[in-house]
Amino acid sequence: MTERRTFNTPLREPWNPVVYQCLRAVDCHNTQYFLTGNAWHLEQAELLRHYVRSLKDWIREEEKSIVADMGESARSKEWHE
Repeated sequence: MTERRTFNTPLREPWNPVVYQCLRAVDCHNTQYFLTGNAWHLEQAELLRHYVRSLKDWIREEEKSIVADMGESARSKEWHE
C-alpha cells in the first residue's frame, strides 16, 4: 500500500468505510454491466464515482479550514500573550 492510501485524519476516519464501500459498489455495477450489457449499471457506477469525488473534495476543503482555524488560533494566542 502506498503512503497516500494509508494517510488518515480524524475527519477522514468515519468516511473511509463509506468510500471503500462505494468503490466496491462501482466494481459490482461494472461487473454487472459486462455480464448483462445493461447500461443502467454504468450510470449507477458513474453516480457513485461522482459522489466519492465530491465527498473527497469536501473532506479536503474541511481539512484546509481546520488547518486555517488552527493557525488563526495560534496567531491569536501569540497576540494575547
